[in-house]
Amino acid sequence: MSEIIFKNSPLWLLVRVNAVSSWRKLLATRKQSRLLTSLIGSFIVGYLVLSFVLFYHGLLFMAKFPGLGAVLTERLMFVLFAFLFALLLLSNLVISYTNLFRNRETAFLLTLPVPAQTIFRWKFIESTMLASWAFLFLIAPLLAAFGLVRGVPWHFYLVTLVLIGLFIVLPGVIGAALAIVIGRFLDRRNFQIAIVGTAVALLAFASFWWKTQAVDDDLLDKRTLEALDQLLAKTRFTMFPFLPSYWLSSAVLQWAEGIFRGAGFFAAVLLSNTLFFGGIAFTQFGNIFYDTASAVQSRAGSAFKINFLRAQKTSGHSAGQLEKISARFFWLDRDTRALAIKDIRMFWRDTTQWGQSVMLFGLLGVYIINLRNFTHELTSPFWVNLVAYLNLGACSLNLATLTTRFVFPQFSLEGHRLWIIGMSPMGLARVVKVKYWLASFASLLATLSLITLSCWLLKMTWDRIAFFGAVVVVMTFALNGLATGLGVLYPNLKETNPGKIVSGFGGTLCLVLSSVYIFASIGLLVFGTMGLHGHASWAIESIVGFVSVSFAIGWLPLKYGLRQLKNFEV
Repeated sequence: MSEIIFKNSPLWLLVRVNAVSSWRKLLATRKQSRLLTSLIGSFIVGYLVLSFVLFYHGLLFMAKFPGLGAVLTERLMFVLFAFLFALLLLSNLVISYTNLFRNRETAFLLTLPVPAQTIFRWKFIESTMLASWAFLFLIAPLLAAFGLVRGVPWHFYLVTLVLIGLFIVLPGVIGAALAIVIGRFLDRRNFQIAIVGTAVALLAFASFWWKTQAVDDDLLDKRTLEALDQLLAKTRFTMFPFLPSYWLSSAVLQWAEGIFRGAGFFAAVLLSNTLFFGGIAFTQFGNIFYDTASAVQSRAGSAFKINFLRAQKTSGHSAGQLEKISARFFWLDRDTRALAIKDIRMFWRDTTQWGQSVMLFGLLGVYIINLRNFTHELTSPFWVNLVAYLNLGACSLNLATLTTRFVFPQFSLEGHRLWIIGMSPMGLARVVKVKYWLASFASLLATLSLITLSCWLLKMTWDRIAFFGAVVVVMTFALNGLATGLGVLYPNLKETNPGKIVSGFGGTLCLVLSSVYIFASIGLLVFGTMGLHGHASWAIESIVGFVSVSFAIGWLPLKYGLRQLKNFEV
């Protein structure tokens, strides 16, 4: 009887319908485009193999140091799971807020005779899965390499899988709770001030607290363990017993060492907390979610009331500070300025877009700011340049994520309004060009600032700072050109959700090509400009090759996209 009731419950129907729909979409994608399926499969397998090899050799290298290898490996696991817990929390917060309050399916379900608690349960499950799949994808090669290096028994992988399944529920619950609180009180000015003040205070505290401490040479020579403990002093917060990441790390490490009683204790702690907080979310959050959704939907406009981004009605026409600022760019045509203002306002009104952008570049900015705390340890030019190239790679990969996520679907999001633009004097081609230049200059402000700050904190010479600045400028225009061009070549005018537009063939191709371009470009520049060979002419050849690859990856897709607009039919 209970089985029949469960199968006929609204939650089970929602889960089953969405699972069947996702499976059919996957099958349809495979039938429609075998190239897309092969591309995604090759990318996944390539990442898993490459990351496994890197993790395996890294852990094997640390294990070669008697006594120290185990300490470093264990501390690495604690630090990794602590930071991944924080990232999971942010990801669940963003996705939960979008799924609960900015989702058309949620708005539709709220009009049906379905309990609000059931709707919240389904959206909680969906948000947790969407936020956690990348986490599982990232740590799977690491745990496989860790088990192979330690020589663990087969049941270690099964137990670890269960522990991770319990672990991802906790950031999902916290993220959903924070999303409900933010959605309920975001329109209140005091709450906004409190959020901004808390973020600034935490950033200042982290900048002050996270400082490396120089190690005395005598201590390095005589007391290796004491020196190691001093070097790892700033990672002790990951050993806090009340952190869920501590429970997971302790259970995994102790099970790998054969200490099953201790591992069972931490697994029981993780299980009890997951059941307790998960039970509260499943039974109590529904009514709070319904009241918050009603409050969010009843608001007029964005909760963030920034005057210069809002159009103000004056004498029958729209006029605001943004229009006054754009008027100073008198060399631009009025229609160009109007389109740029429209795109800026649309971007600002979508909290999920600028929220993710701020989060990605904000985390990178926090890391770069903290470079000053250990630059005195980098005395070799080789390591200084290597860190600079790693920063360039991190910045460009962040940019590739944002261009694929936000720039690629811009053309498709115009949807059924394209016929109006096509008949206007401005034309589709000019609209695409304006979107390209606006996205390029906007993203260039972030990338160029971060790279310049990074090189300055690394105490590089001005010619090297100019070199890395020129590289990031070229990569910014190339990645935006790739995303804009492929967005025109592979449009999806029937979809209004940018996430679903990106998940198609064009978005996948854009992400893969962007990643390949970044790795190839950095490889060329590292080999040619870091002194890894004795031929000075190779530096010029690597720079010429980088510029050529950038031109091909950025200009050609944009050129073919603009050419296709001449025969484009809406």
